[in-house]
Amino acid sequence: MGYVVSPCCELAAKEVQEEIRKHSDWLAEAEKGKMFGVLVVEDSEGQTGFLAAFSGQLCGRADWDYFVPAIFDYLQPDGYFKQEEAQISDINHRVMALEHSQEMKEAEDTLETARATMTAATGAYKAEMDAAKRRRDEIRIANEKVDEGELIRESQFMKAEFRRLKKRHAERVEACEQRLKDLQNKVNELRQERHQRSDALQRWLFEHFVMLNAKGEWRNLLDIFDDYNGLVPPSGAGECCAPRLLQYAYRHQLRSLGIAEFWWGQSPVGEVRRHLAYYPACRGKCLPILTFMMQGLDVDSIHQEKPKEATPDIIYEDDWLMVVNKPAGMLSVPGKMEAPSVWSFARDHCPDADGPMIVHRLDMATSGLMVVAKTKEAHRKLQDQFLRREVRKTYVAVLDGHVTETIPTKGTINLPMRPDLDDRPRQMVDFKHGKRAVTAYEIVGEDDHGRTIVQLHPLTGRTHQLRVHCAHQLGLNCPILGDTLYGHPADWLHLHAAKITFLHPMMK
Repeated sequence: MGYVVSPCCELAAKEVQEEIRKHSDWLAEAEKGKMFGVLVVEDSEGQTGFLAAFSGQLCGRADWDYFVPAIFDYLQPDGYFKQEEAQISDINHRVMALEHSQEMKEAEDTLETARATMTAATGAYKAEMDAAKRRRDEIRIANEKVDEGELIRESQFMKAEFRRLKKRHAERVEACEQRLKDLQNKVNELRQERHQRSDALQRWLFEHFVMLNAKGEWRNLLDIFDDYNGLVPPSGAGECCAPRLLQYAYRHQLRSLGIAEFWWGQSPVGEVRRHLAYYPACRGKCLPILTFMMQGLDVDSIHQEKPKEATPDIIYEDDWLMVVNKPAGMLSVPGKMEAPSVWSFARDHCPDADGPMIVHRLDMATSGLMVVAKTKEAHRKLQDQFLRREVRKTYVAVLDGHVTETIPTKGTINLPMRPDLDDRPRQMVDFKHGKRAVTAYEIVGEDDHGRTIVQLHPLTGRTHQLRVHCAHQLGLNCPILGDTLYGHPADWLHLHAAKITFLHPMMK
């Protein structure tokens, strides 16, 4: 499915872009990366116009005359939020100051010295005790008339002295530990206070973000998210373009005709955002809010293409398996909708087949070769090959532009990935928490429009791996043509699984 923007929204977006260019301060901040949005509306007299918004803050402010106001402007200098935020910031500074204070350092050093002194003193005395024992043993061997009582008294005295020595040092260590613990408790108490006040302030903020829907109903963010998924709203909820635009339209009795959001400027390091590309509202922050706000709205703000109906071509078939060419727009396995899939096609074509049949998958938008097993044994053996990474796949992609000469014609992209928790199904690059994702590539030519053609060999199998590795600024920095998630819409996603190499399961 593709995200399609209506022509009237595109015209409105171009006007907003021209306005941004007129303001040097807006432009400078937008270049760092910012989402903007437009809502085409109609008033009670039938006049058509548009509203504009930005997500979050722009140049440190939530409100500017050209854009619709924030749903709740919590940035007033004398307001409760800023005052409480200052108190929390002060606690944070106190935590940092105490953690790095001379008093804390002296307490840590004193404890370390006390422990080292105890270890050295007890070790030295233990060595002295061992030497004295050896002397007593030698005396016993050399002298038959030894005073055994005197030797025993010496041994008992040294053992008692060793216990007294350990006790004295243990008391010193304990006193040093207590001194350090008292300081650490102060830090922990401040951290707990900071955490509690931060949570309370966040809840206060969400209570004051009161949203309006098309039926005239009001609800705050805490109630909206609790009903939707039982979770607390994520940070920044209610500050995105779409909720701002709809809230203003509802409050001023404007009829919504179409909405669009576009990205301006650099892409965040972990995400893939293209300058001036259009994107649907994020799912994590906005989906619960928009689900409530659009109740009673009779206009679809986001238009999606219907999946194309097509039938896979059978490339190879025998008694154990078949290889099919899945068309773009077809699911690999059944989804929530009763749409055709490779699985349903295989079931109809092979009614006597047993087992799960589907061995691996392709994204719905991706076309190309898929292996289907007809028997349980073939399915198990093929899956074993996939698990051992013995299967080799080659994809061919047309990129939406020309890859710069600074990128080698052949190489490997190693960018770890994880789901974007606030905007599924999008994936993002994350060097700290992402899973290993590696793609070998080779630039093989250009099409008639000068767009780069590349062969891709995935060495791991992460969701959207090839799409992200092509589009990301640390990858090929050029999205696949028709990639509506990480690039620009086109007639279809120009990514094709052209080759798959495996050992026939009956040959193993």
